[in-house]
Amino acid sequence: MKSEEVMFKTEDGVEVAGDYYPASGKRAAVLLHMMPATKESWRDFFSKLNEKGFSALAIDLRGHGKSTKAEGGRVLNYEKFSDREHQESIKDVEAAADFLTEKGFDPKSVAFIGASIGANLALRYQAEHSQARCAVLLSPGFDYRGITMEPLAEKIRKNQFVFLVAGGDNDEYSSETAKKLYETLDCGKKLKILENAGHGTNMFFVEPRIMDEIAGVLSDVLQ
Repeated sequence: MKSEEVMFKTEDGVEVAGDYYPASGKRAAVLLHMMPATKESWRDFFSKLNEKGFSALAIDLRGHGKSTKAEGGRVLNYEKFSDREHQESIKDVEAAADFLTEKGFDPKSVAFIGASIGANLALRYQAEHSQARCAVLLSPGFDYRGITMEPLAEKIRKNQFVFLVAGGDNDEYSSETAKKLYETLDCGKKLKILENAGHGTNMFFVEPRIMDEIAGVLSDVLQ
């Protein structure tokens, strides 16, 4: 499966690096990694999406991987970010969505999949953009770096869909968050609590079948 390494700029001048895996279908997904991690953490998942006809774009969030250059020659390092700077990563998500729009994808046919802080960013994007019909949240947290989830969940519209996945007893914080969000959401939704599967994309190694389930749900929702 061939990928294309891409670069694009956010509205505030950050250069975002991405791996783009095209497919023949008209649907796509933006993949947002956990912290600390990079876009490469999604590599085992790309083929599952492509099999369902989804193109996939995994990005390095600002300050991670190859997304370290900003305007004025500033070098970005997430380890030195304030909470406000972490929250500015939503601009990376917006730039990724714009990249796919320029590729010809209808915004209503693009899913947003995030792990850990990436999950919180995915829900924030969905709350702020009515055309974002589907989000998948792996190991969300009530509050990651000031990105608080319950107020966002209350903004999700009835015609949107959220799939929540958490790792069970050895990731109690995220599992409790996922359960609470599931109760709060007033939209199409699905909850999957795995058994001792860990956190974020690490769940793919413990329970690889969850990748097929996520791809299947996306295919059903974004028909």
